[in-house]
Amino acid sequence: MTSLISTSAEAAHSLAVSLLSKAQIQPGAIIPEHSVKETAPDTVVPLKFHGKNVIVGVPGAFSGTCTVQIPGYIQNYDRFKAKSVNEVYVVAVNDVFAMKAWKEHLAPAGTSVRFMADDKGAFTSALGLMFDATPKFGAPRSKRYVIIAENDKVESIFIEEDPSKVTITGAETVLSHLT
Repeated sequence: MTSLISTSAEAAHSLAVSLLSKAQIQPGAIIPEHSVKETAPDTVVPLKFHGKNVIVGVPGAFSGTCTVQIPGYIQNYDRFKAKSVNEVYVVAVNDVFAMKAWKEHLAPAGTSVRFMADDKGAFTSALGLMFDATPKFGAPRSKRYVIIAENDKVESIFIEEDPSKVTITGAETVLSHLT
C-alpha cells in the first residue's frame, strides 16, 4: 500500500511540473513579470528588471551545491557592478524564511545580492525552468540557471544539464560573458 501511495505521489508531482512549466525561455524573450518575496511572507516584490541584471536560479536554499555556488556571486558583487550590472538576484522555490536565513548564513556581514523567494514557483514556472526534484527535495524545484537580462529581455541564458553540478552557472563563468 505504501508503495502504491508513493508511486502515485511521484506521478502527481511529475504531472504538476509538466502542467506548471511551459517552454524554456530563450534569448530575446521577454521575462514575464511576477511577484516574489524578499523580506516577509506577506510582502511581495514585483520582479521588474531595469538595465542589466543577473538572475541566478537554484534548486534549493542550504543545499550543498547551491551553498557552494552562491558565495561566488557574493564575493564578486563589485566585479558584476563594474560590468554595469544593476542587480544580482538569487531565486529559489523556497519560502522567504529559508531564503533570509540562507542569505544570513552565506553573508553574515551582509551583501547586496538579493535573495528572492519564489515560494509557489510561479516565476520559475513562467520561465519554463521547473523540474521534478521530488526524489531529493520532495517537490518541484528550479533548474540551476543564470539569465543575463537587459531590462526585461533575456540576453543570455545558461542552464545546467545536471542541477547537482555548477559548470556554466558559476560567477566567474558568468562574469566572462558580460561585456
